[in-house]
Amino acid sequence: MMEQAQLSTEMAGKVITCWATIAWTANAPLSIEEVEVDPPKAGEVRIKILSSGLCGTDLHILEGKLRVPFPMILGHEGAGIVESTGDGVTSVKAGDKVLMFPLPECRECSSCLHPKGNLCLKENVLSPNGLMLDGTSRFTCRGKKIYHLYGTSTFAEYTVVHEIAVGKIDAAAPMDKVCIMSCEVPTGFGAVFNTAKVTPGSTCVVFGLGGIGSAVVMACKASGASRIIGVDINEEKFPRARALGVTDCLNPRKLKKPVQQVVVEMTGFGVDFAFEAVGLIDTMVASLESCHLSYGVCVIIGAAPSESQLSFDPMLILAGRTLKGGILGKYKTRDSIPKLVTDYLQKKINIDPLITHKLPFERINEAFELLQGGKCIRCVLSF
Repeated sequence: MMEQAQLSTEMAGKVITCWATIAWTANAPLSIEEVEVDPPKAGEVRIKILSSGLCGTDLHILEGKLRVPFPMILGHEGAGIVESTGDGVTSVKAGDKVLMFPLPECRECSSCLHPKGNLCLKENVLSPNGLMLDGTSRFTCRGKKIYHLYGTSTFAEYTVVHEIAVGKIDAAAPMDKVCIMSCEVPTGFGAVFNTAKVTPGSTCVVFGLGGIGSAVVMACKASGASRIIGVDINEEKFPRARALGVTDCLNPRKLKKPVQQVVVEMTGFGVDFAFEAVGLIDTMVASLESCHLSYGVCVIIGAAPSESQLSFDPMLILAGRTLKGGILGKYKTRDSIPKLVTDYLQKKINIDPLITHKLPFERINEAFELLQGGKCIRCVLSF
């Protein structure tokens, strides 16, 4: 059943029938279905997916915590090969190895043109409508149109992505690994290097030791942090977190005081840098309260449930703390992330410890069970 359709120039301009996993609704297993994938329109690229990482955001969507339209093909952390391109596409061609980004870079809007901006105004992340820029879908299953996730939808053998969300990468890149550089790696590394700008000798706390949190830990260690406190309710993650650089592990459920109070007491007056990689309002406030009252920096990375409201005592900010956010680590995706792939190939950075499981595409529901049960940090699906 899972034999891949052959990559061929004969398919250019034609509909491709292939396998994909469809989320027909929240709180239900994904269904492996035959889908029709339309040819790319102007400015679009059709890509044969080789691997895709399983992100916590995908799980939150399946759990109904993040609002998206259904039915939908999930997945936003993909690596593949260009099958064909639409009119006007110049940055990639058939046969190129590429990454797909949930955040595009049009290089024309006010955000892209600003040296500090990366949230392209053509994004479909903050309020996802599941459609391409022209307001239509490229997927059909059982006669029904299927929605896209963040313009990527990588849980399929083939997908269609806007050129502005595709980055050509080095031909030597191992495709069973670099897919996580579409989200996990830049999100975690960038939160440390670009958003917080962690300094040597500093103290840090990381709330959530999953995939993103693990990447944050690695980046804090690389930045020379003297102490990295890891916070998670799943103690099975602690040994691995320590191996990555965590110096102290805390389980909030086993503490007699609020975890933020414990962190402040451990560090004297609070940490220099705090990172929230869970996506809950309570842990966001706890992260902010863990910071040094005068100069601590708190970076929010996790996506809170739809329609959540963040509320805290304004004196936390007035005292001098800084609260920051940033999607995809503030990286300009097309300009910066392919360079990270090159850095990985040149052994300037290491992403290997961030992948704990590899499974074939047809075992995707098993992969979600591992992620939901806390047994998996990052699973890569191969096609």
